[in-house]
Amino acid sequence: MSEPRSKAQHRRRRSRTALAVGVPLALTAAGTFAYGTDLGVLGSSVQEASAAAPAWAADTADGFASVNSLGQNGTYGGRGGKTVTVKTLADLEKYATAAEPYVIVVAGTITMNPVGKEIKVKSDKTIVGQGTAGHIVGGGFFLGQGVHNVIIRNLTIRDAYQGIWNDKDHDFDAIQMDGAHHVWIDHNDLRHMADGLIDVRKDSTNVTVSWNKLSDNNKTFGIGWTENVKTDITIHHNWIRETEQRNPSTDNAAHAHLYNNFLEDAPGTAITSAYGNYSRGGTKMVLENSLFQGVKNPVIKDSGAAVVQRGNSFSGTSGRNESGGSAFDPKTYYPYTLDKATDLPSVLKAGAGPRASIGTTAAATKAAVATTLTVAQDGSGQYRTVQAAVNAVPANNPARVVIAVKPGTYRELVKVPSNKPHVTIRGTGGSRKDTTIVYNNASGTPKPGGGTYGTGGSATVAVEADDFQARNLTISNDFDEKANQNIKDQQAVALRTAADKVFLDGIIVSGDQDTLLLDTASKDRLGRVYVSNSYVIGNVDFIFGRATAVVDKSVITLKKRWNGTSAGYITAPSTAANRKGILIANSTVNGDVSAGTFYLGRPWHAGGDASLDPQTTVRNTNLSAAIRSTPWTDMSGFSWKDDRFAEYGNYGAGAGKASADRPHLSDAQAANQEVGDWLAGWTPSAS
Repeated sequence: MSEPRSKAQHRRRRSRTALAVGVPLALTAAGTFAYGTDLGVLGSSVQEASAAAPAWAADTADGFASVNSLGQNGTYGGRGGKTVTVKTLADLEKYATAAEPYVIVVAGTITMNPVGKEIKVKSDKTIVGQGTAGHIVGGGFFLGQGVHNVIIRNLTIRDAYQGIWNDKDHDFDAIQMDGAHHVWIDHNDLRHMADGLIDVRKDSTNVTVSWNKLSDNNKTFGIGWTENVKTDITIHHNWIRETEQRNPSTDNAAHAHLYNNFLEDAPGTAITSAYGNYSRGGTKMVLENSLFQGVKNPVIKDSGAAVVQRGNSFSGTSGRNESGGSAFDPKTYYPYTLDKATDLPSVLKAGAGPRASIGTTAAATKAAVATTLTVAQDGSGQYRTVQAAVNAVPANNPARVVIAVKPGTYRELVKVPSNKPHVTIRGTGGSRKDTTIVYNNASGTPKPGGGTYGTGGSATVAVEADDFQARNLTISNDFDEKANQNIKDQQAVALRTAADKVFLDGIIVSGDQDTLLLDTASKDRLGRVYVSNSYVIGNVDFIFGRATAVVDKSVITLKKRWNGTSAGYITAPSTAANRKGILIANSTVNGDVSAGTFYLGRPWHAGGDASLDPQTTVRNTNLSAAIRSTPWTDMSGFSWKDDRFAEYGNYGAGAGKASADRPHLSDAQAANQEVGDWLAGWTPSAS
């Protein structure tokens, strides 16, 4: 085992040299606001917003950075100052070191020159990346004595590494502070630097570090370098991956609150953790609901330090895991809400790091204003097909684009690719039946270039972009099973989603087998889908996939098979372990089918993957007599009893009492299986 470094080594005073920075950034929308004029500054174009600031510019810190002290009431950065958009190192440094407050939006690749340069940020600044493309390469930021009220947000700061893993000669940090206070470091991606990613030194205090990715580094996050016990720091919702030490190392912190962090040491890589969270010196640490996966010595403490652990989870860890002493109650300083430790991989892989919804300014791009594109078959709109309108959405569009589709039947295939987020497809008719997108491919339908479409490829509408909405229309697959008995694989998807934050509101999704495929971009990605006030129609496995999906306040209509028989399955979840699957709530199950012929669901272990843990919960729903008295069944050799299938509070002719073959949730279990538990902090709203 590699022992932690000595206190003397941990606190070594480092010589500073200059660095080089590079930052490209993409845009995101916060709404509609006025535009300033382009101003030439220092030989480059600096855009300056002259009117209303975007919504994200009003965001303030949580945790200890929100606590009033040292004459500073919370942390709000440059709010109230001018918003400027910079694309060069000279402009970034000019505004970051200015005496007056600024919101500085970095909108281009900025490379530090020389390598190792750390810009000396002054007080009352927000430095934010414009969407997900903001990168500072080869250097970072320094906050000196007395600097306060600084926000560093939504940036990727990377690649000052000089080829020496345990580098003692180059002090090239991403973010360093010496004696600063009220600092918020949020939603950044920090990696591959020559020294530390974050150093909080010399009595710096009232610091919050939240929702960051910290990876590919030897020394991640050091706190201390002082004999005083003054630092108050909150560290929450950070994904710390493939780092060796200081994860963080917390020396002489008066109050260190660490919660909902995911520390991951992946097997089979060249980087091996020496230790995880370290409480040293006089530190009082509260460590809550964090997940340690594969980490050596996940929690260690000095004899004089304190660690109070609550709700943490450890998987594949080894070595020291210590706690002891008394600490403090964080809720006496600020409110906070805990996620479950076991949910953190999906929560943080989806939510940590730069966000497309942070960093857009009005002056940065007029494209940030929400746009409406119209589709009409008769030529009265901008486009005659829905796909043509989708094609017109710019790649990495920063703002909502509404595709308004006039009434009619659009026989076409529609795909919204992953690089076109924030798209709404909305029917403009008086009824959801007035506007229909329909096609008739099945899994076994031959493709023009050879082969067949496959189940996912058969979808009439395929959505791979986050933050998608469909409203007031019908999406259908009208593949004729009876007329195509020569085709073996008759799964025919109407709508496939493989994205996060998909809102399907007031629509009809119609088909037979495999109507609605609610998937994710990959097995390890979170994909939340909320279906409300809608109709879903089908007969076999017609709500299926691995997404975390809610069907709420909707009607599920059962259809007979092509030959007139009544038999089928509503759900076929393929949920990954430690993730939520399909929830049907506050809905109605009906249809013109025979009594006792349909199952609520069965477990789909896609590809025979035994690691999956399929889940369907049906609650507070009116079940017709079509539902079998034993409503769950096996699939492809996998028993439903080995997975997660349950009911709660259902009623109607198809409801039944709890039994070994019909499990019901207890009241306590049901309290953790509400719609909000599935959506995990996302509140869908129509736009």
